Amino acid sequence: HELIACQFSVHRPKRRAMSTFGTLFRVTTFGESHGVGVGCIVDGVPANVDLTEADVQPQLTRRRPGQSSIVTPRSEGDVVTILSGTENGKTLGTPIGMMVHNQNQKKFDYANTAQAPRPGHADYTYQVKYGTRASSGGGRASARETIGRVAAGAVAEKWLAQEYGTKIMCWVSSVMDIDLPKDVAAQLEQNPPSREQIDEDGALAEDEKYPYFVDKAGNKYSRTDGSPLPASAEPLGLEYAAGKKIYTRCPHAPTAARIAARIHELRKKEDSTGGVCTCVVTGVPVGLGEPCFDKLEAELAKAMMSLPATKAFEIGEGFNAARMLGSAHNDRFAGAGQGLLKCQTNHAGGTLGGISSGEPIVMRVAIKPASSISQDQETCTFDGAPHTLSVKGRHDPCVLPRAPPLLEGMAAITIADACMRQQARSRAPLVTLGEPVAKKAKAA
Repeated sequence: HELIACQFSVHRPKRRAMSTFGTLFRVTTFGESHGVGVGCIVDGVPANVDLTEADVQPQLTRRRPGQSSIVTPRSEGDVVTILSGTENGKTLGTPIGMMVHNQNQKKFDYANTAQAPRPGHADYTYQVKYGTRASSGGGRASARETIGRVAAGAVAEKWLAQEYGTKIMCWVSSVMDIDLPKDVAAQLEQNPPSREQIDEDGALAEDEKYPYFVDKAGNKYSRTDGSPLPASAEPLGLEYAAGKKIYTRCPHAPTAARIAARIHELRKKEDSTGGVCTCVVTGVPVGLGEPCFDKLEAELAKAMMSLPATKAFEIGEGFNAARMLGSAHNDRFAGAGQGLLKCQTNHAGGTLGGISSGEPIVMRVAIKPASSISQDQETCTFDGAPHTLSVKGRHDPCVLPRAPPLLEGMAAITIADACMRQQARSRAPLVTLGEPVAKKAKAA
C-alpha cells in the first residue's frame, strides 16, 4: 500500500496554468500585470526572417495604456526588447524571447481585494482552481498578459506577409448600442482599410476648453453625445492638428464621435461597457485547417475566445446565417485560374468545411464591459460575508479602442501555425488567390 501511495504521489498531475498556444508555430507567454515584466517565447520561426524591435513595437504602441482620454491612464511605454533568436536583424531559427518591463505598477491599489473577490473578475475562480492567485491587478487574467501575444503576432505577421502577402486588419464596429451603419460595416468588410486608415479615420481631436471633437476633415461633433455640429459652432479655434488625439479605432468619424462621447460619459459615471471588433484576413493560402477537430474557424475561435473579456465569436454571416435561406447563403463558384476556384460572394467568411477557401476570413468578436469599475459594489468576502468592495486603480471604461492589436496578433499566430501544419502535410508550396506582392518582389 505504501508503494502504491508513493507511485500515486509521484505521477499525480500537478496543477498548472496553460500558457502555450500553437502546434508548430508555438507561443508561450509569461509575466503578471504588476510584476517585473511580461513577454513571450516564440518557437518555430524559420531562420533568416528580417526581424528587429521596430517590427514589433508599432503593434505594442497601438495597444498600450495611456494613449488617450478614453482609455486607462496607466502610463506605460511598453517598449519591447528582443532577448534571443535574432542576430544582425535576422532570425536564427531558434526560440525568440521578447520582454516588456512594467514601469507603472501600483500594487497597493488592490490591497482591499485580498478580502473579497472582484465581481466579474477571475479572483475567485483562480483561487479555487490553483489555491492561490496574484495579489494585484489580476495577474495572468489581466489584459496586460496580451502584450506577449501582440509581440508574437507581430513576428507571425512578418513571416506571413513575406511568404504569402497576408494582411490582417481589425477595427471597432460597435460600442454598447452604437453600431457602424450597416452599409458602412458591409463596405469595410468587403474592402478592409489599412491599419493606418483605421487609426486616422477613427481619430478625433479634443481640448477640454472646447465642447466638441474635431475629425481630420475638420467636422465638429458634440462632446456630450457625438452628434454633428455646424462648422460655425462656438467657440472657434480647435483644429485637428493641434488637439489631443482620441483613438477610437472605429474608421467612421460620425460613429467614432458617438463612441468617444459615450466612453467619456461612462468614465464620469465610474462605469464601463463593451462592444464588437471586426477582423479581416486577406491573402490566406488555400487549404488551411485540420478537420475534424482543428478546423480553421475552430482554431480561430479558440484563439479569440482565449483573449481576456471576449464573450462571443462569429465568422462570415455568423448568427445571421441562421436567418438565411440556403439559396442565399451558398457562395457560388467561378474559375480563378491556376486550378483554383473563387467565390462570387463570401457569406461563409473564408472557410468551407473548416478549410480555408482563399477568400478573406471575416470574423467578429464581442468583448464584455471591463470588470474593474470604481463604483462601490455590494458583494461578499471569500468567506461569504457581506462586503462593500471599492476597487481602486486605473481602468478602461471600454477596452475596445485598444483591442484590435490583440485580435490581429491572435489571428496572425493561428494562421501562421495553420500554414506550417499544411506545409508539413503537403510538402508543397501553399497557394493563394492571386500572387502575393512579396512573391512578385522576390521574382523580380
